[in-house]
Amino acid sequence: MTALMDDPLVSLETAPDALAGFTIGVTATRRREELAALLERRGARVVRAPAIRIVPLAEDTGLLAATRACLEAPVDDVVITTGVGFRGWMAAAEGWGLSGDLNEHLGGARLLARGPKARGAVRAAGLVDAWTPATESCEEVKQYLLAQDLRGRRIAVQLHGEPLTGFVAALRDAGADVIEVPVYRWLPYRDTSPLRRLVSQAVSGGVDAVAFTSAPAVLAMLNAARGDGLEEALLAAFDTRVVAACVGPVTANPLTSRGVRVVQPDRARLGALARTLARHLPASSVTRLVAGGHELEIRGHAVVVDGDLKPLPPAPMAVLKRLAERPGHVVARSELRVVLPGGPSRDSAEHAVEMAITRLRRALGPSGIVETVVKRGYRLACGRDDR
Repeated sequence: MTALMDDPLVSLETAPDALAGFTIGVTATRRREELAALLERRGARVVRAPAIRIVPLAEDTGLLAATRACLEAPVDDVVITTGVGFRGWMAAAEGWGLSGDLNEHLGGARLLARGPKARGAVRAAGLVDAWTPATESCEEVKQYLLAQDLRGRRIAVQLHGEPLTGFVAALRDAGADVIEVPVYRWLPYRDTSPLRRLVSQAVSGGVDAVAFTSAPAVLAMLNAARGDGLEEALLAAFDTRVVAACVGPVTANPLTSRGVRVVQPDRARLGALARTLARHLPASSVTRLVAGGHELEIRGHAVVVDGDLKPLPPAPMAVLKRLAERPGHVVARSELRVVLPGGPSRDSAEHAVEMAITRLRRALGPSGIVETVVKRGYRLACGRDDR
């Protein structure tokens, strides 16, 4: 691994190894391989744990009823929340033989696309969009509509996997006749074991960040944690040692509404999310020090020794991180024992610490980085501590 440059003007997220030594959970279902590749290209170890699945409603009577309601009379406004949802609606209408009528009705309406993907789907259907909010949020679309006289206007709202209860209620309170168009819905992923394992890893410190690309995925992870009695522990982990990275404010809302700090890119794009993580993790989650004359960078599951990346097993890494909290100071065996994964019994504690130290020294390579202080404990060789 090439050592990171000291020049503050260098953009860390462009370094090919910016995320080397970090483990990141990916909860996406659609495009998860694309996001994983963006992170792995920067050196990250990726844990794939799909949280949700999209269930199309092409055969659902609710979608057919909503489509027929749109065709009963002219529609004044149509809110398109997602590109995949709009395309699914058009495909379902074609299957019912209603695509021509639906296109004609939508062509006479004002089409409000929530973001660029929705706008692209509108244009791909040969229609013309009228407006897209700068924030790409439903809240801005709602405020845009409420700033106008909505009395008597027929507004179709294409849902995006879950009810937009507050959005729809606000429009109806303003006098609009709202048609809800349920194109698909979110459900938990069929196999919940990868997500539950990711919850455990986040709580135990086995991952450094979790990337979210939709609010339903955040809610699915919180629900999985709640089912295992770990919801509060998960929220505490996100608010301390595990970075919650969200693609945008809508995705972040289930966490920020509970006071959890998140990081998010300026633009709601997968590439921007990967770049944000590549910039944030090295800047906030790396401990840099000199021990035994060697430069160390302590990362999530690895340490960089003089520019050479060395992955570490959980026990040696836990010991190294505790020693690095007080470089040069002696850390007692009893204190190191409590950070070991699995919590060894008192009888095996001393041996477990010695084994972790032995494996740590072997993994680090150069001698003299970790010193033994007889009858007291261990320390990183960052200066004298005779107290």
